[in-house]
Amino acid sequence: MTIRVEGLVKHFGGHRVVDDVSFTVEDREFVALLGPSGGGKSTVLRLIAGLDFPDAGRVHVSGAEVTSSRVQERALGFVFQHYALFRHMTVRDNIAFGLEVRKTPPAEVDRRVEELLDLVQLQGFQARFPSQLSGGQRQRVALARALAPRPRVMLLDEPFGALDAKVRLELRRWLRRLQREQGMTCLFVTHDQEEAMELADRVVIINGGRVEQIGSPADVYDAPATPFVASFMGSSNVLVGVARDGRAALGSLDVPLAAEEREGADVRAFVRHHAVRILGRADARGSHGPPTATIRRVTRVGWLVRVDLELEDGQLLVAEISKDEAQPLALREGERVMVSLGEAAVFADDYVI
Repeated sequence: MTIRVEGLVKHFGGHRVVDDVSFTVEDREFVALLGPSGGGKSTVLRLIAGLDFPDAGRVHVSGAEVTSSRVQERALGFVFQHYALFRHMTVRDNIAFGLEVRKTPPAEVDRRVEELLDLVQLQGFQARFPSQLSGGQRQRVALARALAPRPRVMLLDEPFGALDAKVRLELRRWLRRLQREQGMTCLFVTHDQEEAMELADRVVIINGGRVEQIGSPADVYDAPATPFVASFMGSSNVLVGVARDGRAALGSLDVPLAAEEREGADVRAFVRHHAVRILGRADARGSHGPPTATIRRVTRVGWLVRVDLELEDGQLLVAEISKDEAQPLALREGERVMVSLGEAAVFADDYVI
């Protein structure tokens, strides 16, 4: 089943929280709506689910327009961030609720509940109440309840946001495997870049109610379309400079310009921390070597070494290198080192984030 939204607009109290949002989720695709909190992601999901209705635009599911249809008519599974389980019901009754509302025969309900308990690895938990479960177990029950009517489309709103890091990691891998086995179309909301990169086939980045970029996780990370995407996806240095001879001159450093910029135009370059290369001590080749920077701080974070640098024009730069790379360099605060830049995303400096 496919999802297609066209020109969705939604206002709350005079504020436009969704602004002309359009995208498609293909059959059996796993797509993430990614962006900062308050960017409109959850509202888009609720418009698709029928929990809210747009002021403009259309929603299609499997080619049929459902923009004005009630939530019950859309046959979509929905998983909330905070589980939304019925506290007074057992695990069994929570999972069975949607089926019993649909007047499903009791024997069929029992079979489906047993099947789902096995699927979400909660066999033997059917008589427990939500208060007797861990956060990860409660989220599995919420997923089982959403799966009970056999939806072909699953919508998930920050499904792992309330869980600790280890449980989040386990559950998202389990969910990806489940999605493939069940052949579902999945659309989920997250502000967690790592979560989106690991789970999604494609990512829709939303900021301020508008779509900034749509692409594979690799596309949006390696080729950001806007300064917002460049700053949001991963950790980046931001350097200012000017366009000169097809390159961005960033103080003593420079990088190629992917797009034509007016000669002398102000530019802003986003350089990933891992794209900053430390070539060695500045005195290794004398004054004719590559550009130099002064080490202001060296911090070890597990296998990673973070090096804070100051360029000759005063701009600051962060390099992240592995412990094995750092060891032979014997980096010390106050020393000057030779540096170069790898790939960078460069934009005109008048581009508003």
